[in-house]
Amino acid sequence: MREFVLFCVGGVLGFVVDAGVLQLLVTGFAWDRFSARLISFLCAATATWLFNRNLTFHGTRNHSRFGEWWRYIFAMSGGFACNFAAYTAVVLTFDVDGRWLPLAVAAGSVAGLGVNYFASRHWIYRSKPQA
Repeated sequence: MREFVLFCVGGVLGFVVDAGVLQLLVTGFAWDRFSARLISFLCAATATWLFNRNLTFHGTRNHSRFGEWWRYIFAMSGGFACNFAAYTAVVLTFDVDGRWLPLAVAAGSVAGLGVNYFASRHWIYRSKPQA
C-alpha cells in the first residue's frame, strides 16, 4: 500500500508538471492544446520517473539509468493513451481552453493511473526472480 500511495504522490507531482508545461505552451507560446500535451506528457513522465525511481521503487534496479528512463516512457505510453483519450474527450466536449486545461489534464491523469502503476510495478520495477 505504501508503494501505491507514493506512486500517487508522484502522480500529483506529474500532474503539476504536466498542467504547468501545458499552460505555459498554450497560453504563453500559443501552441495548440494537443501538440502542447505531447510535450507536457514527456516532461511529466520524466518528473514522475525521477520521483518513482528515487522514492517509490528505490530498491529495484534492473537497467541502466537511460535504459530505465526509456522503458519507463515506453511503459507510460499505455497510460498516456488512456490519459490522452480522456483529455481529448473533455477538451472537445466542453471546448476547454486556456486556464481550464488543468481540469482536462486531471481527467486524463485519473484515466491513466491504473495502467501506469501496473506497468511500473510489474515491468519497470519488478523484482528479479529468486534463483
